[in-house]
Amino acid sequence: MKIGFVTLGCDKNTVDTERYLAQLAGRGAVRTADLADAEVIVVNTCGFIDAAKRESIDAIVEAARYKDEGQCRAVVALGCLVQRHKSELEEALPEVDLFLGSSEVDRLLPELDQRGLLREPVELHPGERIFAGELPHVRYLKISEGCDHGCAFCAIPLMRGKHRSFAPDEVVREAQLLELQGAREVNLVAQDLAHYGRDRRDERVKLPELLERLVGETAVPWFRLMYLYPSGITPRLLDVVAREPRILPYLDIPIQHASDAVLARMRRPERQRTIRDRVARFRDAVPGLAMRTTCIVGFPGETDADFDQLLAFLEEMQFDRVGAFTYSPQEGTRAHAMTDDVPEWLKRERLERLTDLQRAITAERYERHVGTVVRALVDRAPVDGVAEARLYLQADDIDGVTRVRAAAGDSTPPTLAPGTLVDVLVEEVVDDYDFEATLVRVVDAPTAAVRARRTRQLPMAATTVGSFGR
Repeated sequence: MKIGFVTLGCDKNTVDTERYLAQLAGRGAVRTADLADAEVIVVNTCGFIDAAKRESIDAIVEAARYKDEGQCRAVVALGCLVQRHKSELEEALPEVDLFLGSSEVDRLLPELDQRGLLREPVELHPGERIFAGELPHVRYLKISEGCDHGCAFCAIPLMRGKHRSFAPDEVVREAQLLELQGAREVNLVAQDLAHYGRDRRDERVKLPELLERLVGETAVPWFRLMYLYPSGITPRLLDVVAREPRILPYLDIPIQHASDAVLARMRRPERQRTIRDRVARFRDAVPGLAMRTTCIVGFPGETDADFDQLLAFLEEMQFDRVGAFTYSPQEGTRAHAMTDDVPEWLKRERLERLTDLQRAITAERYERHVGTVVRALVDRAPVDGVAEARLYLQADDIDGVTRVRAAAGDSTPPTLAPGTLVDVLVEEVVDDYDFEATLVRVVDAPTAAVRARRTRQLPMAATTVGSFGR
């Protein structure tokens, strides 16, 4: 059976898709990138904000079209959007064969099996994942599922449930498997990385201890931390990040706003003063730290003065990058009962103003790196003498790229395979978000680096219930 996957939303969904692909491969399925050839099409949906919902519904409708125009015998919609709106979707889209919410994905194989679409099972390692992205040396590792925070605007607890940390042994084992598959950068993801381990009563392993195990039991050169609430970042965690060169000095910390009045209505745990103090402490503790944050504009009750506070705070804090989006009310959240009193045109105007300000801040901060030698990871081999890479302060897909040329006069420039670590001389900031650089030296090529330090064999055994988000 040929299977096509459409994955929408966050990197955590990408991890889930790779797990589903591995399970299906264990039953004879072969992935195809051409949906016209797929006998089964699975759409892994996102339901975080209205734009994501629309994109997911469009993808489901498009997939169903292949039942008439392609080889498709069944369309499956699963994930976050289905978890929240299953009954409405079933009524509106009868052409879809199966809807599975986030809590029901264990039914995917039995349902397809019942339809006669799967073969007899073959044995796969329980943590195995079938790569579903563009850069096989850049992988994502989900270390927990769900969220205990009560942010007024967020529906994630409704879609993903309460926070559950995965067993440390299984997280480390999966990192080792990703390394064997060629991973050179592993991005740790969760709804809140900093919350890891707090729900596990059986052992004293929090995020710092998990990071130390990942460094000690793999040879992956880059680990990156994505999405940590500032309130959960401890001195112990900062010490590990500052001390371990393979853990990148990069923190993705969502603040969402800077007006105390808005933060209170959002039910966020921080206030402007605590955010300011924590950012200063983070920078003091970790030399060269790059920080990214996220902001929402147009939350109910946001006044011009509130928004001006946010702009002033961003100018003061000088974050390296800011992701921003306009508020949209989500059913079931506390904010849904609030009056959505900021007009859409004003939300868009505020978003544009914030984006313009942050573009200037990012360009100015990036200028500090011009003339310095910085470590980078090659993502794409040279084309016309130019390789595409990323500095440590540039996360995959969201923080721009670095274009690397051979040094002037270098008649035999080295081959830069994807996954190669290099030192580059930063020459220029381009379009505010990207860098131009010159190759200084090759530090570590992937062929020489896949020498994992193993302390045990990787068993072909069942994982614990709930290990990977079930």
